[in-house]
Amino acid sequence: MERIWLKQYPPGVPADIEPTQYASLVDLLEESFAKFSDRKAFICMDKAITYRDLDQLSMALAAYLQSKGLQRGARVAIMMPNVLQYPVATAAVLRAGFAVVNVNPLYTPRELEHQLKDSGAEAIIVLENFAHTVQQVISKTAVKHVIMASMGDLLGFKGMIVNLVVRKVKKMVPAYSIPGAVPFNEALSIGRSATFNKPKLSPGDVAFLQYTGGTTGVSKGATLLHRNIVANVLQNDAWLQPALKKPPIVDNMIIVCALPLYHIFALTACYLLGVRSGGTNLLIPNPRDMAGFVKELQKYQVSFFPAVNTLYNGLLNTPGFDKLDFSKLKISNGGGMATQKAVAEKWLKTTGCTLSEGYGLSETSPTLTCNRADIEQFSGTIGLPVPSTYLSIRDDDGNEVPLGESGEICAKGPQVMAGYWNRPDETAKVMTADGYFRTGDIGVMDEKGYTRIVDRKKDMILVSGFNVYPNEIEEVIAGHPGVLECAVIGIPDSKSGEAVKAFVVKKDPNLTAESVIKFCQEQLTGYKVPKHIEFRTELPKTNVGKILRRELRDEKKAQAA
Repeated sequence: MERIWLKQYPPGVPADIEPTQYASLVDLLEESFAKFSDRKAFICMDKAITYRDLDQLSMALAAYLQSKGLQRGARVAIMMPNVLQYPVATAAVLRAGFAVVNVNPLYTPRELEHQLKDSGAEAIIVLENFAHTVQQVISKTAVKHVIMASMGDLLGFKGMIVNLVVRKVKKMVPAYSIPGAVPFNEALSIGRSATFNKPKLSPGDVAFLQYTGGTTGVSKGATLLHRNIVANVLQNDAWLQPALKKPPIVDNMIIVCALPLYHIFALTACYLLGVRSGGTNLLIPNPRDMAGFVKELQKYQVSFFPAVNTLYNGLLNTPGFDKLDFSKLKISNGGGMATQKAVAEKWLKTTGCTLSEGYGLSETSPTLTCNRADIEQFSGTIGLPVPSTYLSIRDDDGNEVPLGESGEICAKGPQVMAGYWNRPDETAKVMTADGYFRTGDIGVMDEKGYTRIVDRKKDMILVSGFNVYPNEIEEVIAGHPGVLECAVIGIPDSKSGEAVKAFVVKKDPNLTAESVIKFCQEQLTGYKVPKHIEFRTELPKTNVGKILRRELRDEKKAQAA
């Protein structure tokens, strides 16, 4: 197919990248370890580790893991928030020749058991704050080796108490000891004396099992090979160069890493892209503490800020954020959910940096598209396909639809997963005969190659035969000056089949349902205007900050039953 979007590429961005320049992700990492050895790689709570530290620590941990008799390709789970041990552990697992299984540290025992069983993980590296969950399920899994990290391991002090729990938990989760578990520092010590056997990795080896958020069903492991991740790091690197070359030139890029590293967005856009460029990742263990987050940002002149709409919005509404120094901020990448125009406009006004929305999924490592970061304009689209990426908008029969018409976004490129782990039936459902991945998102591509997401298939609301897409309504409601956040779902209606319901978090305590409806009536055709408004103090979200419409739908179903 013709790549019409290439005409819109910034000068200097290639149509294609060459992922085979690295045999594996480990080769890419080790190149940077040597090239930037004296630079700070990660900072967490004022403690920094250099690229040399990261090299030496991960080598020791890799040797320890190998000493446990794990076979090449074994899965090792990592269950930690954004602390210094995470990048060390990830690099160690990969260098040892194993595959990383990223685990949300706030998983319930049921969720953790599913992921450990499904992945077949034989070892887990867990922060002690969350080890009680492991303790409850380990006997039901294949896990034989546990490495227990504590906050003091790499921070240089002991007994530290930090509330890393981003849900409403009054106390710190108590640390449990698991029989046979080895402390992180002890594993490093043993590893330093052990023999490290460097495996010869290939592009086709598994690097990560990245479990989907489960927003469309059972959580499945996207099998991401070394070549998938390498390709996406190089795609992102190539795409961002024009913005990075704009004055003032920044020698050492400081990346705000507030999104959890166990999520594919931060893993690629913060950790791996940062290492590729020799940047410094500023780790934020608990971004929900907005006041603390702003205090941390006061200490640094950040240059790259990947985040989701809810995080940008939260910061913009936190006292003191508008007083920060943004003179070095060159790139703000929005992803994970729709970026709202009202948030993008306020972000530009406050920081002077364009908020460039992108799009991707766990199954695509993740980036598929992105807006240009070198121009001060919010397009309201997910941008253009990044180098070496093909996008096709197709109907239910798999046929490409004409430009300007809506259909399912399908993608092809070196960043697309090998398939779902041990689920050939599920893989077959999402792959087309000609090798495209069906994203499950409905989009429209214009004549320049820019794509606008209409919504997910499953979230679509049918009102009297008309298709209504929640994103459009949420975009409008979010533009109301009295609204902080909102979410829209469809609920059963005796007259129209379904009716639109909006859940709204107030910014203005005097906001009324009538004013929200009137505001919508001014900007939406009749059948799209919410019939019901419900005010909430907060909305259910994933740990990445993505609003969970599914939970709102399930709640309403339960109430109706």
